[in-house]
Amino acid sequence: MLIAQISDTHIRRPGQLAYRRLDTAPFLAHCIERLNTWAQPIAAVVITGDLVDAGAPDEYAHLHALLTQLKLPYYLMVGNHDRRAALRDAFPDATYLFQGGTDFIQYRVTLGTAAAPLHLIALDSLDAPHSGGRLCAARLAWLAQALEASQGAPVIVALHHPPFHTGIGHMDSAVLDAGDTQLLAQLIGRYPNVERVICGHLHRPIHMRFAGTIASTAPSPAHQVVLDIDPQAASAFVMEPPAFALHYWQAETGLVSHHAYLDRFDGPYPFRENDGELIL
Repeated sequence: MLIAQISDTHIRRPGQLAYRRLDTAPFLAHCIERLNTWAQPIAAVVITGDLVDAGAPDEYAHLHALLTQLKLPYYLMVGNHDRRAALRDAFPDATYLFQGGTDFIQYRVTLGTAAAPLHLIALDSLDAPHSGGRLCAARLAWLAQALEASQGAPVIVALHHPPFHTGIGHMDSAVLDAGDTQLLAQLIGRYPNVERVICGHLHRPIHMRFAGTIASTAPSPAHQVVLDIDPQAASAFVMEPPAFALHYWQAETGLVSHHAYLDRFDGPYPFRENDGELIL
């Protein structure tokens, strides 16, 4: 089973540029086209927050219009640029957005089959109006209940803010709160069935061992954060190739994650001749 993860789409009003430079909508449209035409079937798409840029209703309306072209089931999450009420108003048919009550957007859905289930648990780390993330006692208690309800079946936990530092200074100042990270690690560490913790926010593919599993972030289908391993790194983005994550799940082997580019490149070319000999 394949699960695509896209993140940090930062959709603005039609025709409005992000940071006075970037029209993010065509990038999302291009990403949707790639997902719709992927060679193997994709079971679901998880969008790990910063769906829009300013949390405005007309931005969510634009996002909704773009996502009508996506032919796959998709699950939306909130990041620090999002606003819960505006998101719910724009996607009233997405009933999972209401599963976590009125205060938070978090939910548990089952992917795969009854014989081989894989649970996606989406956790709300929004702490408006701050850029960094928080997990209050209520959210952690909800997560504990969701993990217990998985009954040992494999789980992917998703949240926008990564629970680790990367060395990119301006982003490290806005990741998940350190105290909340410790509590999250203690909780997840009690559940060896957590296959992965997937996050957004950092606009780069980054991986770290965390609480007995792996925590990772996904690149953006638009702009990427500059890779500058410096505590004083300037807050800046770069137009490196847009990309997304593709998670390959098999019950026998677990979760394997790939980094897929939106653009199409020259090739493919064979390694071997028709008779099986290596091309020299």
